[in-house]
Amino acid sequence: MTLKREVICCLFFILIATILFCNAHYITSNGERLENVAISKTQGQPWPMPQSYKPSGIVLNLDVVNFQFINVGVNCEFLTDAFKRYSKIIFASNSPARPLNFQQESKIKSSDSVLNTLLVNSKTGGHGGPSFEMDESYTLSITPTGALLSSNETWGAIRGLETFSQLVYRLNTGEFVVNATDIIDFPRFKHRGVLLDTSRHYLKKEYIFQNIEAMAQNKFNVFHWHIVDDQSFPYYSSSFPDLSGKGAYNPRTHVYTPEDVNDIIQFAKYRGIRVMVEFDSPGHTLSWGNGQPGLLTECYSGGQFNGNYGPINPALNTTFPFLKQFFAEVAQVFPDHYIFLGGDEVDFSCWKTNPIITAFMQKMGYGTDYSKLEEYYMQQLLDIISSLNKGYMIWQEVIDNSAKVAADTVVDVWKGGWEDEMAKVTAMGLKTLLSSCWYLDYISYGSDWERYYQCDPHKFNGTDAQKNLVLGGEAALWGEFVDDTNVTPRLWPRASAVAERLWSPAMSDKLELKAVENRMAEHRCRMVRRGIPAEEPLGPGYCDIEF
Repeated sequence: MTLKREVICCLFFILIATILFCNAHYITSNGERLENVAISKTQGQPWPMPQSYKPSGIVLNLDVVNFQFINVGVNCEFLTDAFKRYSKIIFASNSPARPLNFQQESKIKSSDSVLNTLLVNSKTGGHGGPSFEMDESYTLSITPTGALLSSNETWGAIRGLETFSQLVYRLNTGEFVVNATDIIDFPRFKHRGVLLDTSRHYLKKEYIFQNIEAMAQNKFNVFHWHIVDDQSFPYYSSSFPDLSGKGAYNPRTHVYTPEDVNDIIQFAKYRGIRVMVEFDSPGHTLSWGNGQPGLLTECYSGGQFNGNYGPINPALNTTFPFLKQFFAEVAQVFPDHYIFLGGDEVDFSCWKTNPIITAFMQKMGYGTDYSKLEEYYMQQLLDIISSLNKGYMIWQEVIDNSAKVAADTVVDVWKGGWEDEMAKVTAMGLKTLLSSCWYLDYISYGSDWERYYQCDPHKFNGTDAQKNLVLGGEAALWGEFVDDTNVTPRLWPRASAVAERLWSPAMSDKLELKAVENRMAEHRCRMVRRGIPAEEPLGPGYCDIEF
């Protein structure tokens, strides 16, 4: 009886200990045990980290009533707009319930100055809009005697204004303050993108705006708009209105009108963000066929059309005239130099059954090598795009299928084994982007942002010349399980990890992650304060101003 009582007592204490352990820890997606304590937040530290960041302990008050941005450089509409936006972002994105008792805290010395201006000196304007070649570099100097933001182009000034807005923080007394700081900054990579998919689920314009705003806060500069796919065709084409009229989920409510598209482009432009549209083909085009009869390949079984359709049919003499007219419109609607043309996941099985395709293959001498047919299609399409004075990007399968492409083609690497693929593509002399390790639609419990943070586009075996062909990368959020209700919290601040990898210096040590956590905590709360419903990335904690 005594032994039984002892066993019961022992089991009871084990149970209590287990409960206490589980209460004190949680397990990350990598199986790591983390302490269940709130991560402390930094104050007034930037994200992404600048190339050179030298803060001091000198704390300066901001004159909330009289503070202003003063342009001492070129006059530019983009900069004028940015001044208005950042005045609101800095001073109006804080809770009005916070007191404005401008009494001194111990960290502010009576001898410290009050800052009431930021001089902004941009040598040249925005050249009509953001582009791949834009100069986003800037310097920022904040001292007790004044503050100066300098840049070669307006786009660098806009990036610098974002940094300045992040350096400003608020004390418990209500005072807005900033530490004296010197910054020299420029992006590590020129192409820093976020892909949103509006075909699998339609995203309202307001949520696209919200994510473009978040992109600006993280210094992304490309909105990769995967606008249509197999599931739906929400882009309204003035030349071919039946494409959305018969291909959208609902042609009245789930369509992007010309006005909508222009609004999105303009909203992004003023934040230094390019809008690069993607019309993926010849696969991923089932929704095209609803409004453009004769475009898709008819699939055959037993010598008869079986009612199913495959990729675009390159053998028909109507195909390329249609594509030329369609992309001529796209080139006018979307001003960015690049159009993303896809080329991924082309299923050859339907092509193999179609008698028109078979006859065309024999005529062209392709035998049964259907990658030659894909190469033919892509080459015709690339020629069309080139004739419109546009550049193009493609997914990696076009290269994997041994298709020959033009020397100026940009290849987006998205599959596993990306290190070998990047080495192969760059060895061919082709420019490339990395997306493989930044597919944010894959979700897991815990701090998965750390995995994204540790991925570096240059970590493959290659020469310096090969690595110079890496233009940057993209965070991709595909829409199978993403709509208006979860697109923003699913994306942020996980995409912030990608933003820092693409802007900031290469990560030198994994121990760096511990220091990054504190900045991530501040940055996430800053985004929440600014109206972005960024989800919690670190575990238990709180923001002074919750969403």
